[in-house]
Formats: sequence, C-alpha cells, structure tokens
Amino acid sequence: MKQARNGLCNGLAFALLLAAMAGTFAGSASAQGLSGTQRQGTVAPIPIAVPNFLGDDSKLAADIAGVLASDLQRSGLFQSLNPASFLEQIQDVNRAPRFPDWRAIRADALVVGKVLRQPDGGIGAEFRLWDVTTGKQLSGQRFTTIAENWRRIGHIIADQVYERLTGEKGYFDTRVVYIDETGPKQKRVKRLAIMDQDGANARLLSNGADLVLTPRFSPSSQQIAYMSYATGQPRVYMMNLETGQKEVVGDFPGMTFAPRFSPDGQKIIMSLQEGGGSSIFEMDLRSRQTRRLTNVPEAIDTGPSYSPDGGQIVFESDREGTQQLYVIKADGSGVRRISFGNGRYSTPVWSPRGDYIAFTKQLMGRFLIGVIQPDGQGERILSEGFHNEGPTWAPNGRVLMFFREERGQNTGPRIYSVDITGYNEQVVKTPAFASDPAWSPLLN
Repeated sequence: MKQARNGLCNGLAFALLLAAMAGTFAGSASAQGLSGTQRQGTVAPIPIAVPNFLGDDSKLAADIAGVLASDLQRSGLFQSLNPASFLEQIQDVNRAPRFPDWRAIRADALVVGKVLRQPDGGIGAEFRLWDVTTGKQLSGQRFTTIAENWRRIGHIIADQVYERLTGEKGYFDTRVVYIDETGPKQKRVKRLAIMDQDGANARLLSNGADLVLTPRFSPSSQQIAYMSYATGQPRVYMMNLETGQKEVVGDFPGMTFAPRFSPDGQKIIMSLQEGGGSSIFEMDLRSRQTRRLTNVPEAIDTGPSYSPDGGQIVFESDREGTQQLYVIKADGSGVRRISFGNGRYSTPVWSPRGDYIAFTKQLMGRFLIGVIQPDGQGERILSEGFHNEGPTWAPNGRVLMFFREERGQNTGPRIYSVDITGYNEQVVKTPAFASDPAWSPLLN
C-alpha cells in the first residue's frame, strides 16, 4: 500500500487501495433484496449490523465503526441495529460470519472490519460487506491513512456500503464550509468555518475581524470563494484551504457578491452592482477577463449557479417585479423564467445530477426550501420555517443542507439536512450558531 496526499484541510493525507484479491474482496455478488428507497416522503431502511471493528487499539476500532454506523443511520436509508442484540462476536474478518445468527436478529446486511496501527504511526484498515440473506460478500477494501484522518476511514466505508446497497453514490466523505456565528444577536461575529458533513472536526478559517458571507467550494475542494467586507465594501475573495492564502477576485468599482465556481473550476460567476441594479458577470480565473451575462437596467440579478455541464446558469431576478428564477445559456443568451408559483424565489442552486434546482421561497411570512426541475415543472417544498434559507447539495444530489433561524430574541441560525423527498430532516450539530452552508465534492 502506498500513501497519497489530498490537498484539502492542511494537507491531511489519505490513501486508498482497492484490495485485488479475486473472489475474496471482489464485489461480484448481487445484493438480492437489499435496496434502500425513498419515495413520496416514505422510507424502507435496510437493517444493517455494524459490530465493533477488531484491532490492536480497541477504542480506535470501535470509534471508526461508530462513525460508519452513524453515517448510515443518519442517511435514513439504513437502520443500524443495536449491538446488544448481536448473537455472534466477530473474531476474524477473514472468516465467513455465522449467518443464521444475523438472520435471527433480522439483519439484512453486515459490515465487519479490522483496524491496525502501522509502524510509521499511520492506520491500516479493512472491511467486508456481507449480504446476510444470501451469505455472499458484496464488497471489501483496504485503506491506509495518517492517524489524524481516522474518521475518514468510517466515512469512506460508509460511502462504499451506501453505494453498493442503494445504487447511488455516497456523500459521507465530504466537508461543509459555513459561517460560524457568535455573540449577541444584534452584534454577531461571523467567521468562515469548515467541518465534516456530520459536524465533526469543526475549525475556524477566519478570525472575525471582517464580515464574511456566502462561502462556496471549488470543484477540487482545495479552494473556496466567499464575500468579505475587509475593504469596507463587499468583495469576492478566494482562499486556498491548504495554505490559508487568500486573494481578491478582481477589482471592480461596485460591490461584488454571490460568487460560485464553474464546474471545471476555471471560472467564477458572481453579481456586480451597477447603479440601482446588479448584473451577472463571469470571470476567467486564468486570464482574469470578465464577461457580462445579463444586462437589464435597474434589475437586481444575483445568486447565479451553473448547471453540472456548465452549459446553463440559473439565477434570481426581480426584472418582472418580484424575485423569480431564470435560466440562461452560459453565453448569456436564451433567458427564460422557470418559477411561476406564489411567493418570492431566491438562492437557486443546481443539483450535481442536473435534475433539480433547489431554492428558497418566501411566502406569507414563511421561508420554504424547495426544488424545481430546470424546465419549471415539478416544484416541491421540502421544508418550511420562520426563516429557512441557503440550500446546498450533497455531491450525490440526493440530500440538501440549509440553515434555519427560529423566532425569538436569543435564537440563532442552525444548519439542517433533509432528503430530496422531504424526509429525514435533522439538525447538524455545530459548536456555535451556523449559517450559509456549502457542501464539498467527495474528497477521495
């Protein structure tokens, strides 16, 4: 096994080696009857058993298994069974389990694993996924990593299990950049922060000296774009997450805000204020040349987001009197309105799969999080509250995060996640109040 570097989060290393043991770690068996599905807000979760992993550091092995089980449970597609019900105590991951014991507790799937400390101080791990009904192995892999990355082992195994049993890509080995908020409600200090998708490993990226807003990941996960008032007026900045170095994206006479990267990471799209309105501009990060994409005098065009193929852009605009959603081609032509429901639409974000656009909708004093198809059909509301805002997509396009602030003097925003069906809404725990989340691509 060799170790490879990932540029995110101060160069934390992670290496993965698919085990090439034909017939042993090959995922050749089909998962007969194992399928987690969510339709129309209902769920049929897969009962799955995750015993504590074996290893020379029992606490570390148990913690990694715990991360795995927690990821699967929180997805809503799996029911992690209570370890107290387990009839067999796994002694050897290379030996087939006693499947009748696992069928007896109604487990459909079983994950076993082993974690060992390496001579160089790193961690080696392996796992096997079993179909309890057929008694066949569905997947297995080996991993090495530096010690600080131990949680990523659990997340990556969870991704493998999720994909093998649902047919969808996982989203657990990811991070979320957001705005950490502290202090009194009228004098909040807002800092850039980053965390794992489950809320662990949260850390600050800025000191709070300057107001920061709307952080967004690049496709490589190594940079973020965000808005800052460091110069006294809004400017779009880029930060390298590995080095902490930051730079201004262009020097424009007006305010720039709502930045977002193109799918290839070579451009940034943003809104530039001009007079009483604002227009959508695109900047090539290599040449630093800008191109205007919208030009409707006095209209406020903002919140742009590319389609996954980079061929189209969705944005919000009040050009027809109220905030609505519009789609244009990447060259600025062919504008068309896609939202026609009651209320005001904002913060559109195109799904990584291209099938939906998420949005915030304000209607009768409520803030709604919803999705709509790119042709304007199929609008659905997933969540509502006193103040919901700022949806962001998981990289598999099947889960959203957003932030919500409840009514009250001492309240603050919290980050929530919800499935695309509107099922399984839950809070993502953060050290302080938190807003404006943005989900990274998969890290591995």
